[in-house]
Amino acid sequence: METIKLSNGVEMPLLGYGVFQVPPEEAERCVSDALSVGYRLIDTAQAYYNEEGVGAAVAKSGIPREDLFLVTKVWISNNGEERAAKSIDKSLRKLQTDYIDLLLIHQAYGDVFGTWRAMEQAYQAGKVRAIGVSNFQAARFFDFAHYVDIKPMVN
Repeated sequence: METIKLSNGVEMPLLGYGVFQVPPEEAERCVSDALSVGYRLIDTAQAYYNEEGVGAAVAKSGIPREDLFLVTKVWISNNGEERAAKSIDKSLRKLQTDYIDLLLIHQAYGDVFGTWRAMEQAYQAGKVRAIGVSNFQAARFFDFAHYVDIKPMVN
């Protein structure tokens, strides 16, 4: 599988299976099917409400965790340092994993700086291998990236 190297050296598959709009009750089956045909990057989000199904499929797959690349995103209702930190731990539990390969801020709304601080702490603690942002307009990204300690590895 082709990969791309993120700015921190983490290798990410170029092709992945996204579960946006996959109902929670279908997520485990859909992700299991995707894994069985060779997908190794699975993209979910707190706002998709299907992280548990993704985690169940990964746990049952028999594929070594280091051969998978899990992406999830912190939703705007969990913004701010304290809420984001709790939501990251909750995502880890739902995904049944010790680490998330790539964690993103889902939308550029609310306390993105507090959310980012929680993500930086999770990254430094080894709970997350890479952090970044999603759905940030260029000007918002430029402003954001200049005021954070760890630069986003993905936009």
